[in-house]
Order: sequence, then structure tokens, then C-alpha cells
Amino acid sequence: MRKNALITGITGQDGSYLAELLLEKGYKVYGIMRRKSKVDYGNIEHLKNDVTLIDADMTDLVSLVNAMIISQADEVYNLAAQSFVGTSWDQPHATADIDGIGVLNILEAIRIVKPEARFYQASTSEMFGKVQAIPQTEETPFYPRSPYGVAKLYGHWITKNYRESYNMYACSGILFNHESERRGKEFVTRKITDAVARIKLGLQDCLELGNLDAKRDWGHAKDYVKAMWLMLQQDNADDYVIATGETHKVREFVELAFKYVGIQIEWQGKAENEIGKDKENGKVVVRINPKFYRPAEVELLLGSPEKAKNKLDWNLEVSFKELVERMMKSDLEKVSNEIAFMEVSKEVASTLDK
Repeated sequence: MRKNALITGITGQDGSYLAELLLEKGYKVYGIMRRKSKVDYGNIEHLKNDVTLIDADMTDLVSLVNAMIISQADEVYNLAAQSFVGTSWDQPHATADIDGIGVLNILEAIRIVKPEARFYQASTSEMFGKVQAIPQTEETPFYPRSPYGVAKLYGHWITKNYRESYNMYACSGILFNHESERRGKEFVTRKITDAVARIKLGLQDCLELGNLDAKRDWGHAKDYVKAMWLMLQQDNADDYVIATGETHKVREFVELAFKYVGIQIEWQGKAENEIGKDKENGKVVVRINPKFYRPAEVELLLGSPEKAKNKLDWNLEVSFKELVERMMKSDLEKVSNEIAFMEVSKEVASTLDK
């Protein structure tokens, strides 16, 4: 029998990859979108005829109940979030409403309409924050260091409480950093690959970053959505850390991105005065800008995926190097198309002026 799935945050990076996966597996896929005057399909533009979109808002319980009634979802994947740590400092209340109370709302909607449905909550490694153990596992104590991490921790615990109190199949995936060609430019990885492409093609002079030595556990989003699906196929609901088990500095990501376009970075200076030069011509292509430092830095995130590997039979397919290369290839194509469009626009404008 064909299953129905409901995805919140379907137009985002993870939502789009998950929708593709579920469609491949024969699901009827529903997605939640906030009502807007103009529909922005974002990352699911190519899927808009294959999924059914429902107007709803994570802060509005009634709309979520309606979404459950319409979809009659067998599986619900809650990926909707204000997911940028930096923005959570500027908009702490909105972050709490969406990332915290929003989880409560969707759980209540499931409990009211179809309590037998299976629920996946997108938790985050940012809940570990000031890490209490290395690597971080499902048993590591949490110590969030941002409004985003705190809000997500509420979502994580309320999911666990509904599982234990109402005997619902509700689980959380504690996902470490996962990127892709579909990542938003506000995230450091995509900021890097977009800037490097622009520098290579002459549209930008320099990339400005904050903490180059922050260490992250980076994987590809396409691998991680497989883990989400696997979590909802088990006999019993449980929580899992999804990670690569490897850590890399931001500067490593920068070096690999520039290497892809034939530029070798040579570092000079220390702390806020550190710069990255193109070794061949001495041009400064990377600078430190203190405004990009977090108010409370998270220095090291490194997850242990052993439980997921052993119990879910989950494995990675995309390496760190391949992740960077895929993102660079995509951004070079996008920036090249942007340049071509600008040139055509100039030609049209020139013709009209004559």
C-alpha cells in the first residue's frame, strides 16, 4: 500500500533531497509551505508537479492539524526551522517560536489527527555547543551556545516526551553539519564556494570570514536524508547521531575550494590580522572580519555515527573532498550563467539605446 509522507520545510536543502528520495520509493509526498503572495518553490522547482503543497505555518496549530487531515500522513518529517545560528542572535523570539514551539505544534497535530503516524524531528549538533565529550554521541550531555541550539533542544526533548508519554513513534536525528549545492548562501560553506567562484571569474576580490579554526563535522545532505528515512523504518523509535566521524577546519574548506579553481592559498599573519594570499600572484583573497565571529563560539563539533551505522545500516557515500568539489562545480556553473545573463542584458540594453 502506498504511503503518504508530510514534509515541513520541503523547499529547503534537506526537504528537497528528502522529497526526491521518497518519490523514488513510491510515496505520495505532501509539503508544507507558508502562504505567500508569490509561491517560491526554491529547491523543489523541478518537483512542483510531483508533490502536493499545503498552506500551513509552524506557529499555527490549527493550520498544522489541517495539514495532517489533508495529507493523512503515515510519516511526518519536521525539517522546518530558522536554521542559521547567526540569525538566531538577531531574532531569538522567532527562532524559539519556529524551532521550539513549532515542534510541539506539529506533534500535537499528529496526536490529534493520526497518533499512529511516525514522526522525525530534525535535531542538531548545535545542541552540544560547548562540548562535554569528544566525539559526541547520543549520550553526550547537551550545552547549547546559541538561541538556535536552545530552541532545538526544546524540540528534541518535547519529541522524546511525546514518545514516552503518548507511546508515539517519534524520533530525533541529531544531525551534524551537512551541506550541498542547494545550501543557502548565508551558511559558511556556500558563502565560501560562491565567493571562490566569483573571485575566479573576476566578480569579487576577496572572501571575508570569521573563525578559520572552527572545526566541524561536514557531510553531504543527500546522505543524511537517507538516515532520516531509515529512522522511521525501524521496529522501535529511537534517537540517532548522524555524522561523518571526521572533523575539518573552516580553513581546510577554504583551501580545497580554492584548489578546485587552481589557486593555492598561502596564509600570513595571526588572529584577526590573518590573510590568505594567492601564492602565484600575491593577491589577498581571504581576510578576517571580526563581525563574522559568533557571540559564543562553538569550537569543535565531531559526531560518532556508530549507532546509526550498526542499527540503521547507514553509510556515507560522499567524502569531504567530494562535497567541496560538488559545491564548487555547481557555483562555478551558476556564476558563469550569471555572467552570461549580464552580458546578454547589456547587449539588449545597448540595442534599445540605438
